[in-house]
Amino acid sequence: MKNIRRTAALTAAATLALTACAPGGGGDESAEGDGPIKVGVIADLTGATGDVGTPYNEGMLGYVKWRNADGGIDGRDIEAISKDYAYDVPTAERLYKEYVNEGVVAIQGWGTGDSEALMNKVTADELPFMSASYAEVLTDPEEAPYNFVVAPTYSDQMRVALNWIAEDAGGPADVAMLHNDSPFGLAPLQDGQDWIGEQSLDLTMNAYPMPAGAPNFVGLLSKAKSQGAKYVVIQNVSSPAAQVAKDIKAQGLDMKIVCLNWCSDELFVETAGDAAEGHVLVQPFAPSSADADGHADIEEFLEGEGSSLEEKGVHYVQGWYTMHMMAEGIAKALEDGDLSGPAIKDALEDMGAIDTGGVVGTGEVEFSADSHRGQTGTGVYVVEGGTMKQLDAGVTPE
Repeated sequence: MKNIRRTAALTAAATLALTACAPGGGGDESAEGDGPIKVGVIADLTGATGDVGTPYNEGMLGYVKWRNADGGIDGRDIEAISKDYAYDVPTAERLYKEYVNEGVVAIQGWGTGDSEALMNKVTADELPFMSASYAEVLTDPEEAPYNFVVAPTYSDQMRVALNWIAEDAGGPADVAMLHNDSPFGLAPLQDGQDWIGEQSLDLTMNAYPMPAGAPNFVGLLSKAKSQGAKYVVIQNVSSPAAQVAKDIKAQGLDMKIVCLNWCSDELFVETAGDAAEGHVLVQPFAPSSADADGHADIEEFLEGEGSSLEEKGVHYVQGWYTMHMMAEGIAKALEDGDLSGPAIKDALEDMGAIDTGGVVGTGEVEFSADSHRGQTGTGVYVVEGGTMKQLDAGVTPE
């Protein structure tokens, strides 16, 4: 298995330093140097998506600590400069400028709004950019040549969800899409509507934005009920999705939730409690209950930290493997003798498939010059007995 198993001492940590360089990805951080390799991290720890942003950020930083303890990248530490932007796009733009001035060779972002807002900037500055946004526009090298998307897009997840609903319904069905009132929430809507028509699915879908900070979603569910909805696709994070599940149970509604990535997690299950039972989760990253081979290094590392994968959850895994993909691109560029942004971009496109031990989608992540969509496959789970039980693995839209 490529670049998965390592024997780590698990004692070193990433350090922070300030070094200015010109835009263009790399600056004075040449392949011949021996200093730390700087990566900027834009994290949501306290904003609207902080419930899932925090474990994701911990997973990225955990990976950095683990890899540095095993020699880093060709003997050089990864230096993750991580700051909270609280889900505020202007703050993300400010942090991006800071990171460019500090000499980063690549950026790890977070949300759809900030990833799309920075898309042209990272292209102009030639800085490879990954994030926790799986918006489909970010996978097209013609539109976003320096953006790379590790997991299936929100649109691919929506296509899988709609296929599952059509099969489960076995006939005509109405679907309510409840979504975060943001670019993230809207990202898969039109592609989902198009998919229904393209595949001649016997479904009707109406969308409802979820007000931020709402104590409940009874009003939205009442509208969905009047529509005749039996299925509720949720494109939001865990906490509001769990409230929807509680409201469905409290109102005695005959509705089944199908969560996409950011509410398909242990937090949804734990927060909703009994109300989560029977609902379906589309999750491209294998949770601890799936017992994938690619969990082994994470489990070993977390054990040394006095924790566990079960405790940290699936979004920790997401952060870990997203940083892993970026590190492999940097390693390939360094091996080729050039740590510039264009060289890292070329390395990511040329390095071939990276085996994730069954963690991401169908197992491997691979980019190319024609597509920066690393995966199209996802797991599908059902909440049963308070756990995420796998219904299917590596499901792709078809």
